[in-house]
Amino acid sequence: MKLIYLANIRLPTEKAHGLQIVQNCEAFADVGAEVELWAARRVNTPEMRKITDVFAHYGVKQNFALRWLPSLDLLPLSGGQNNLAARLFFALQMVTFVVSALIAVMGSRADAYFSRDALTLLALSLIKPRRTLAYEAHSVAYGTLGRWIQRLTVRRVGRVFGVTNRLCEELVALWADAARTQVAPDGIRGERFVNPPTQRDARIALGWPEAAYIVGYVGRLQTMAQDKGVGLLVEAMAQIHDAAIALVGGPDEMAEALRQQWWVLGRDDAAFLYAGQVQPDQVTRYLAAFDVCILALPWTTHFAYYASPLKLFEYMAAGRAIVASDLPSTREIVVEGETALFFPPGDVKALTAALVRLHNDKELRQQMGNRARALAFARYTWEARARMILEALERDAN
Repeated sequence: MKLIYLANIRLPTEKAHGLQIVQNCEAFADVGAEVELWAARRVNTPEMRKITDVFAHYGVKQNFALRWLPSLDLLPLSGGQNNLAARLFFALQMVTFVVSALIAVMGSRADAYFSRDALTLLALSLIKPRRTLAYEAHSVAYGTLGRWIQRLTVRRVGRVFGVTNRLCEELVALWADAARTQVAPDGIRGERFVNPPTQRDARIALGWPEAAYIVGYVGRLQTMAQDKGVGLLVEAMAQIHDAAIALVGGPDEMAEALRQQWWVLGRDDAAFLYAGQVQPDQVTRYLAAFDVCILALPWTTHFAYYASPLKLFEYMAAGRAIVASDLPSTREIVVEGETALFFPPGDVKALTAALVRLHNDKELRQQMGNRARALAFARYTWEARARMILEALERDAN
């Protein structure tokens, strides 16, 4: 099967969706598909422009083709502001990418066209058979126009893959055909976690204290301008005086605000371990250095029902104990007391208690980490996900 993955994103990007898309393309190719990733040619950030090899940056095999589609990207002219100009520039970029995609698809032959972009697939439905179109949904769209586009898209594509059970249920209740809608949670690139460094070796390499109890977080400190609970973690960790907090991700200005919070709470810089943004293939070393991994998401509609965070699966694959907000989306993946400890979202006392419990019980940390790792490799690899998706698309083609 030949599969073309269309992605209207900056590539490379500091955001998790870039890693998810690239690793999925690799996995589709690994299980036998001929894969092309068509990404938008967009104005990237200064830091991302330094990266010349997308495959090396994401640590994936070059087993799929990468093609750039032109788009008119004036978003940098908005200065990062959410104003009328920014919204117009965003719409212009989307429309020009869709036009480029239509032109490119007219000259292509593929068995399947796969995308997270509802508008792109809606446009392709004008010229391609329904059975060839597959939509990966990550939320129920917001706003009148967004919901109208998503409604038409899920009705005109052959398959809908949602990243959580609740998301699929909502899409079916609203617009989608249950027989053509499947749950496809995110996952891991297993190769990255086969031979991780020991905790001691990882800490020595990073220059981190060997004997400290380190609780770590990996990923962006904000998503879509939404808090991700890292400030709550700082508040909780400040109460455990022989512990260190580790943050791997950005942006730097938000990390600096968290550092200031740490100081105000009476903790010193030596126990605030900030790595900044690192290449995806370096994350394994940082995870190996942690004792506990944290996912302290607040309760929002997106996080509670639609989020399938890559970091959760990578925490599991790293074999680390996990403390997570008690959200429906999280409970779909990990189990209280077996592969994670839950706390009510926003409850700093409960979060502190969970962290102290794991601090005092190394055996429990190891047991939970081992069970989480086994679950990740048994159920949540990109290869297994890719195989499930391709099997569904092949059934439709026949």
